[in-house]
Amino acid sequence: MILLAVLFLCFISSYSASVKGHTTGLSLNNDRLYKLTYSTEVFLDRGKGNLQDSVGYRISSNVDVALLWRSPDGDDNQLIQITMKDVNLENVNQQRGEKSIFKGKKSSQIIRKENLEAMQRPVLLHLIHGKIKEFYSYQNEPAAIENLKRGLASLFQMQLSSGTTNEVDISGDCKVTYQAHQDKVTKIKALDSCKIERAGFTTPHQVLGVTSKATSVTTYKIEDSFVVAVLSEEIRALRLNFLQSIAGKIVSRQKLELKTTEASVRLKPGKQVAAIIKAVDSKYTAIPIVGQVFQSKCKGCPSLSEHWQSIRKHLQPDNLSKAEAVRSFLAFIKHLRTAKKEEILQILKAENKEVLPQLVDAVTSAQTPDSLDAILDFLDFKSTESVILQERFLYACAFASHPDEELLRALISKFKGSFGSNDIRESVMIIIGALVRKLCQNQGCKLKGVIEAKKLILGGLEKAEKKEDIVMYLLALKNARLPEGIPLLLKYTETGEGPISHLAATTLQRYDVPFITDEVKKTMNRIYHQNRKIHEKTVRTTAAAIILKNNPSYMEVKNILLSIGELPKEMNKYMLSIVQDILRFETPASKMVRQVLKEMVAHNYDRFSKSGSSSAYTGYVERTSHSASTYSLDILYSGSGILRRSNLNIFQYIEKTPLHGIQVVIEAQGLEALIAATPDEGEENLDSYAGLSALLFDVQLRPVTFFNGYSDLMSKMLSASSDPMSVVKGLLLLIDHSQELQLQSGLKANMDVQGGLAIDITGAMEFSLWYRESKTRVKNRQFETKYERLSTGRGYISRKRKESLIGGCEFPLHQENSDMCKVVFAPQPESSSSGWF
Repeated sequence: MILLAVLFLCFISSYSASVKGHTTGLSLNNDRLYKLTYSTEVFLDRGKGNLQDSVGYRISSNVDVALLWRSPDGDDNQLIQITMKDVNLENVNQQRGEKSIFKGKKSSQIIRKENLEAMQRPVLLHLIHGKIKEFYSYQNEPAAIENLKRGLASLFQMQLSSGTTNEVDISGDCKVTYQAHQDKVTKIKALDSCKIERAGFTTPHQVLGVTSKATSVTTYKIEDSFVVAVLSEEIRALRLNFLQSIAGKIVSRQKLELKTTEASVRLKPGKQVAAIIKAVDSKYTAIPIVGQVFQSKCKGCPSLSEHWQSIRKHLQPDNLSKAEAVRSFLAFIKHLRTAKKEEILQILKAENKEVLPQLVDAVTSAQTPDSLDAILDFLDFKSTESVILQERFLYACAFASHPDEELLRALISKFKGSFGSNDIRESVMIIIGALVRKLCQNQGCKLKGVIEAKKLILGGLEKAEKKEDIVMYLLALKNARLPEGIPLLLKYTETGEGPISHLAATTLQRYDVPFITDEVKKTMNRIYHQNRKIHEKTVRTTAAAIILKNNPSYMEVKNILLSIGELPKEMNKYMLSIVQDILRFETPASKMVRQVLKEMVAHNYDRFSKSGSSSAYTGYVERTSHSASTYSLDILYSGSGILRRSNLNIFQYIEKTPLHGIQVVIEAQGLEALIAATPDEGEENLDSYAGLSALLFDVQLRPVTFFNGYSDLMSKMLSASSDPMSVVKGLLLLIDHSQELQLQSGLKANMDVQGGLAIDITGAMEFSLWYRESKTRVKNRQFETKYERLSTGRGYISRKRKESLIGGCEFPLHQENSDMCKVVFAPQPESSSSGWF
């Protein structure tokens, strides 16, 4: 009946000159009852449009629409009554067969009798100039039933002339465009513009995020000065950015058709609509036409404790490499988001040490106020016995998909307190930097907590005196990438000593191109060409990389090329490999490099024939029209053939947006005494050191030190085993998108996409005095599951994909052959999909 009313108004507006010269929207004839048929249906599928893959249902009914009152001051001020009758619920895909919940059941059994009765109670709609002024219904009706009535009533809101305006209906306050053509009016609603409060969140990073599109088109057909049909279609599509096979689509349709008209009761006399409504039924009350939020209570669902007991076996340490571990982790996070603090604490306190780290991962990843309060109450940062749990908590915070200010404030508060482990104190500050970056990416740079964290990082770096504190704040700044910190970084890069200077340079390397100003490049040129002081090779090569990455000028490139041949042997070979890699991989600097190479003074045999073991190479792991995955490996040796630095990077690109997926850097210095070699220029006084630094999904982790100092080195040589040291280990929630949708039909839909990763990165060193050799091994074990869920009512479809990736590499410290590293990527895909309703 609603559709009939809308169509009727459209017709009258289009033919106003001959019918009702002053009407602008739907207008019903006096003393007539319009009898219509109405149906709304919803489909869920994986975005491919195959009927056999779709699930969904249809609600159909007869609708009676009658005009109760028209203002004596104008025909465009009306009160109409809408009544649904003979409501039926059915499956839209009969191919589901035995899987269908509709099989052998009546509508009253599925909807329930009380809901069916509420749905058939009439509602009143006050229209002025075709727009909804008020919506009247009975109090205390179920919100889901009222929303269905709102969806039907919203079809009656329309205008008969072309134009763009804002309307408030079940979808919220939306921008709509009308196109009037003879006997047809088309309404296009810009769903992205709709202002409506709905719960939801997403991962702010484009690579790990999702792309969603929404369209809404309603067509009104006009015949014989009356609206006779309405067809409305709303489509909500979602696709994971970096893996577009993970996709879903919700299609919602409404259809209203006029069947006949009959004589009806006479119009109620009166000037005020309030008096008319009271005369019809005093129990009517005005309620918003905008769809209302409601939560469905789960009957027969397990409690949080029962759910945990059913999955904890999958989260045993020996099972973390299996897909079921990540799948259980993701499912438990969804349950934790509805749990209270007391329930979470009870499970934490009752769990044993083997599974507790995985439970801490899940609780922290839930990212709710209750879960945060529970985990903070549970962990004691003054204790040295729970260091592993504290570290797992911090890493889960670092990879939080949608952190809030409260989490940042909690870590700031913890940092100002006391710690049982200095490593945990350093990790807290490093993770604060990561949270600042994520909050700023999500338009949160002006939050008080973020401002406080910025002052803590920059103030701490400026005032730090101990080497350990300087490194800690530099690592925090490496994660935060604050533009305000660039002057400090330039100071430490140019005047700092040893690892501090190199760390400051690599921090600058992570800044985007707009922040690498001429002043920054002037400083990098001074460092590379050693205009003021002698620098280590690692600092000089990083300075060169910054110059070449950030729109280098002709002279900058020329000076770098002219320096090749004047550098130490291995640095010559390394810089030559970098230039060749730029040309081969066609980076942005390649065009400028080719211009400079036209000069014989820069491009000649003497310069490009330098030998050595150092190398650099970049290549594609995968490349498509909209995305690419790249890997790069560069290795720098000292003049005596000892490993100085190896750097492995993997990037994922979506269009032009990068995600630094993995970086593993192994550094060694001061090891010439092992082979009685002479240190290179500028590295004579370096302490013996070897360590591993890892960056994972744009988050710099706390570095791991293998040894520091000659005495520590000798101790490791004589007593160290080959047991690996853990760099990062845990279950990570990387992709986390949740969206609650108010469909214009009145139905509620949810779009959820989750991606989790079980990861274990370890490093180990083996020494041999006899062979004067040290081998460093880095092992990366990952297992990933992506989970997509689209739901409306009790139906959902899901698609899961799992893939394991194992990589390994050996880096001998003393190496005369540049072909010394074999990187192995062993993908093992397995996928499954399901759908039910």
